[in-house]
Amino acid sequence: MSTDVVITGMGVTAPTGLSVKEYWNATLAGTQSIAPLQEFDPTPYTARLAGQITGFEAKEHLPGRLLPQTDRVTRLALVAADRALEDAQVDVAELGTYECGVVTSNATGGFEFSHREMQRLWAQGPDRVSVYQCFAWFYAVNTGQISIRHKMRGPGGVVVAEQAGGLDAIGHARRTITRGRSRLMVTGGVESSFDPWGWVSHLASGTVSTATDPATAYLPFDQRACGYVPGEGGALLVMEDAESARGRTDRRPYGKITGYAATFDPAPGRQRPSGLRRAVDLALADAGLKPDAIDLVVADAAGVADLDAQEADALRAVFGPYGVPVCAPKTMVGRLMAGGGPLDVVCALLALRDNVIPPAVNVTDVVDDYQIDLVHDEPRTCPLSRALVLARGAGGFNSAVIVEHTP
Repeated sequence: MSTDVVITGMGVTAPTGLSVKEYWNATLAGTQSIAPLQEFDPTPYTARLAGQITGFEAKEHLPGRLLPQTDRVTRLALVAADRALEDAQVDVAELGTYECGVVTSNATGGFEFSHREMQRLWAQGPDRVSVYQCFAWFYAVNTGQISIRHKMRGPGGVVVAEQAGGLDAIGHARRTITRGRSRLMVTGGVESSFDPWGWVSHLASGTVSTATDPATAYLPFDQRACGYVPGEGGALLVMEDAESARGRTDRRPYGKITGYAATFDPAPGRQRPSGLRRAVDLALADAGLKPDAIDLVVADAAGVADLDAQEADALRAVFGPYGVPVCAPKTMVGRLMAGGGPLDVVCALLALRDNVIPPAVNVTDVVDDYQIDLVHDEPRTCPLSRALVLARGAGGFNSAVIVEHTP
């Protein structure tokens, strides 16, 4: 086995598209999917906007036997995995079922399924609760259902680190491959928590935007930043040992993972800086790169003034003022928790492929003191070879992944 890990397949279930092509076209067009919640009446709640996937009918994509035992989040994950494996043209039986594994990230579990079954428990008694409740609610259920559906018996796992978890899952999958424990891993993250129970959990953070106009609700790095808008969906990737992938197919990979790192912030009240800059430094060291080798940063883009300032400080410290183009595709779909980082990796790989940086939508008044080169208004065409993707999760999680185009 080689030490290079390449991405050979990608599957997307996002508010702006249920395929990689749909997502990328919408992203370059600056299509925004943030709108009033449709899954339930949000009137009693302080926040009412979300990045929602519309037009998704699970029965059109999955066998009927899976529907009674899965939450919406798992259905979205299964479809993303199906499409990633199809994209990679993988035959699991030919590779060897023990040579293929799954590691995903999820921060919420199956909220809708669990809420429904809890209502049945309360109203009808325990004998009316679905037997599938025992796993449909759980963070690890996506990993389990994907591995069962595709007969992947290799290493498996789940990472829980809120918004940072998706990049951590990618880092874990890469490590699993480079250590020779698997030839192929399906990895990434998908989220969906838009029922009243899940919505209250989002609101408990205190950082969800209460704006009612989708055009001004989520504005990272902008003078008007007022919080984030939750979204649903994410992306799953097929990652392989580069040598194994070359022997399996003559298709060119989307790119390779060259660096990864994760750090933690100090406890609240400590007079120490955020750990984000250290995550960037460690990822660069892991990749054996200097900062000037990075052509694009896909930002975490919190949309909260203090957190935006921390991220801008880290970027300025590493790359210098206006030292590297920065993009924030989340402005179109919202923050997808564990699905956000992997979807940003998809965005980064496509940007490198096409030499174009998508715009941050609605952001018009970037804070001058941040001194970042945020791409907004329209796409920017320029030569691109490597991108840094950042993600931060509530509780102090910081993650960084570096991807490189493979010509």
